[in-house]
Amino acid sequence: MATPGQWIAGARPRTLPNAIVPVMVGTGVAIGEGGFVWWRAILALLVALSLQIGVNYANDYSDGIRGTDDQRVGPMRLVGSRAATPRQVLTAALSCFALAAVLGLVLVVVTQAWWILLVGAASIAAAWFYTGGKRPYGYRGLGELAVFVFFGVVPVVGTAYVQTESLSWPAFLASIPVGLLSCSMLVVNNLRDVGTDGESGKRTLAVVLGPARTRALYVACQVIPFAVAITMIPLTPWAALVLLALPLAITPIRTVLSEAVGPALIAVLQQTGKLQMAYGLLFAVGLAIIF
Repeated sequence: MATPGQWIAGARPRTLPNAIVPVMVGTGVAIGEGGFVWWRAILALLVALSLQIGVNYANDYSDGIRGTDDQRVGPMRLVGSRAATPRQVLTAALSCFALAAVLGLVLVVVTQAWWILLVGAASIAAAWFYTGGKRPYGYRGLGELAVFVFFGVVPVVGTAYVQTESLSWPAFLASIPVGLLSCSMLVVNNLRDVGTDGESGKRTLAVVLGPARTRALYVACQVIPFAVAITMIPLTPWAALVLLALPLAITPIRTVLSEAVGPALIAVLQQTGKLQMAYGLLFAVGLAIIF
């Protein structure tokens, strides 16, 4: 029976910025557009957190029953380590998805935007089929694309929409750097596991590209968000706030480019999460002032 600490570790807390940052940025857009609604922002955050934790447990379950986690370095694997049974982890994943669905339904009802139901269903399906089902897309090099969409575009635009009840170009533009920073977390995670994933038949994008190109992709996902912010400076100087987070990108980029492998990349995940949080907070503040 897994301990509470093991369940928390299995939820992979270092990935939670993927859920928190998009909501912060989407809320920044809402504030800037004069449509901030605090309780809707909180509900959006709870939906995002539930989905993130749910996909982490679902990934643990699916990889665990396939045996691809048996010799994996990095965060706690509940099924792979035999700390919890597959059924227990599956139940945890489905419970998180159910909670996200219920909270999301509340936002649908108050906004009367029933099309959000389709977006929510797609988000849950994307979370499950990342490593679940007979043909998981995460094993076919499509994980990063899904992360960009469902941990970038969808939550940023969605968070702004449920508060302002309108779609706006600032939200779509803001979702680009957020999505790329979320992708950088997955890129370095898959870079760390490229050897074991290749041996187990898990064709992540890192396996397809190879280590050298994957390292270049990581750097791009770190650098382009700052370039996006720079392009926004003519619109407002407050976009330059995100440049304060630039020093946080130096160490993880250096480590990745140094050809570090395996456990040496675990620290990069934490560093990437810190950069993601700092960028997101500064970007949200800038957007709140900009628009």
